Amino acid sequence: MSSKPTLTIFYQFNPWRSSIGGIQTIVRSFLKYAPSEFEVRMVGTGNSQEKLNVWQDREYGDKPIKFMPLIALKDDNTRKAVPTTVKYTTALLNRNLASDFMHFHRLEPSMTTLKWRGDKSFFLHNDIQQQMNSKDAKNGILWKYFPAGYFALENSLIKQFNHIYSCNTQATEFYQQRYPQLAKNITYLKNAVDTEIFSTLHCEEREEKRRILATRLGLASETRFILFAGRLHPQKDPLLLIRSFAELQEPNVHLLIAGDGELAQSTKAEIERCGLSERVTMLGAVVQEELAKLYPIASIFVLSSVYEGLPVSVLEALACGTPIVTTNCGETPNLLTSNSGIVVIERTSQAIASGLSQVLQNPQAYPSNSCTKIAEPYSAKTVIGNVYQHMLARWEQKQALSSDRTA
Repeated sequence: MSSKPTLTIFYQFNPWRSSIGGIQTIVRSFLKYAPSEFEVRMVGTGNSQEKLNVWQDREYGDKPIKFMPLIALKDDNTRKAVPTTVKYTTALLNRNLASDFMHFHRLEPSMTTLKWRGDKSFFLHNDIQQQMNSKDAKNGILWKYFPAGYFALENSLIKQFNHIYSCNTQATEFYQQRYPQLAKNITYLKNAVDTEIFSTLHCEEREEKRRILATRLGLASETRFILFAGRLHPQKDPLLLIRSFAELQEPNVHLLIAGDGELAQSTKAEIERCGLSERVTMLGAVVQEELAKLYPIASIFVLSSVYEGLPVSVLEALACGTPIVTTNCGETPNLLTSNSGIVVIERTSQAIASGLSQVLQNPQAYPSNSCTKIAEPYSAKTVIGNVYQHMLARWEQKQALSSDRTA
């Protein structure tokens, strides 16, 4: 009988390298907050110098992790001609890496795991209906052009999962109705924010750090910042964000874009086309610790997304006391209150600019403590800890049943 249960996480990235995305953040939280009762393994990606397909003994923070780089991947922030998911799934063929518990954050790799035995969980990170039905996000995901194919594949694979977690209430209801025989195993799970990294500052410190950044960027000391953080991908629609900022008629406001992706060059070109080169700074990919310094000094965190689940970046901004301006998608509209942000109903540059202007002109209406209060229930230590507790309870129950049979 095993002394402790093993969890294996399957996702196509390397947690020790810079990688943009909410899924990556959630996976990192599962590594960081893994209790000592578990052995944790991760099947991810490596580089061309690493030996692939062998377990490595690593540490994530102070946690021992067994890590297997399955494929070599130079940069996962931009899409390749052959999707990374296809390469990753292909590399899993004819292997058996089953363990007591297995977590999947994309559906496709589970094509290879139908015969693997163990407790499998699938994490849904977007509102799949909105994602498939969107007419705005050109090249958002390839499945968008073959929705019937996706749902047929899903139907053939989803029955293998013991638990299906969704960070979006609409997606949760959609799946419960679509798969009534699995409904009891389909649950809403809060996305999580690491409040040990993301937290607010005292007003004086916030202002001081804002002035320091303004000076470092060669801007006027009274400059206020609007922050976007995320992948530069059609889902996030950074081009609409640039056009919205161009509509903004507020003095001494500067847009910071923390992120990288396939639309990086298009975003830069749009900035130049709109004559905003002096008012927008593209920071490239920014690691968590640096993002944690940017959120608190921003006046607004903005999202112009076409579809979402519950963006981890929204929770990070709120935990840092920063109000949100977002398009009407995903779980964020259900989260925000009238004094923590604005949901823009129309996805137009004029409407988003109006929302930004409203917050900039009335900062006292969006106090820091109203934002942090919303983020509190989403603490990663609590949310992730609860998932592990339920896993441990299931494992102990299984062990007890096994002991009874052999007694």
